[in-house]
Amino acid sequence: MKVLHWGLAWGFAALCCASAASAQGVLERVSGGGKLVIAHRESSVPFSYIDTQSGKPVGYAVDLCLRLAEVVRKKTGKKDMQVEFLAVTPANRIAVIEQGKADMECGSTTNNAERRQKVAFTVPHFITGARLLVKSGSTIDKVEDLNGKKLVSTKGTTPLKAADQANRERLMGITILEAPDHAKAVEMVEKGEADAFVMDDVLLYGLAAGRPDPKALKVVGRFMTTEPLAIMLPKNDPEFKKLVDEEMRRLINSRDIYPIYEKWFAKPIPPSNTVLNLPVSYLLRDFWKYPTDQVPF
Repeated sequence: MKVLHWGLAWGFAALCCASAASAQGVLERVSGGGKLVIAHRESSVPFSYIDTQSGKPVGYAVDLCLRLAEVVRKKTGKKDMQVEFLAVTPANRIAVIEQGKADMECGSTTNNAERRQKVAFTVPHFITGARLLVKSGSTIDKVEDLNGKKLVSTKGTTPLKAADQANRERLMGITILEAPDHAKAVEMVEKGEADAFVMDDVLLYGLAAGRPDPKALKVVGRFMTTEPLAIMLPKNDPEFKKLVDEEMRRLINSRDIYPIYEKWFAKPIPPSNTVLNLPVSYLLRDFWKYPTDQVPF
């Protein structure tokens, strides 16, 4: 009986320790000498992608996350705070944040009600919508033109779900294909393996601009979705979220975010120095008048 008693005691103690560790917030961990982990994407141009010349993650969302990292450094007083980058995919990005493997996901992730069950989001840094990428010579001009054709999207994304739902509800007879990442989806369109790629239009423009022959592709169609893109955070860390939200609001209200935006959407970007020429949309300007993490989706 004594052996069983002590076994239970040790088991309970271990469980308590594990719970305490999992409950530790980002700021507390960093204050204790821990590193800040930033999750990034590999082909979400111009938000978060790998610059093939430097081999490092770059982009609009990455720059914003580095600003947020500086605020964490100041708040914790840890001048020697390490920042580590962790590559994620559309399929595993939510789990990486939910499981505490990264503290911020800096990419092109949509803030919606389904995802807010598992993670938190800060103030949106972009508002876009899903459209279609097709070959320049294609006669496809809208989603209705895809009847009986092949449509690809990236696994784990909201445009993929929207396309699948529209296909089922409207009996369009579209063959829905999944790609592991954005770059592969574009390649499938170029090779004729898919007739169109549905994704956030800003990503489509960025992806097309980075291809060997950008003019061989075009973006068409009406918005199928509305996508408020925001940096993803742990769900149950209110102190960390408050700090991030305050800095995002400061960047927007002070207009410090505009030069960062222009750097990636109005000026040449690596690796091929293409210019996207995408000014701040009226939707985003209106949203930034009263910046909030609350979105009606």
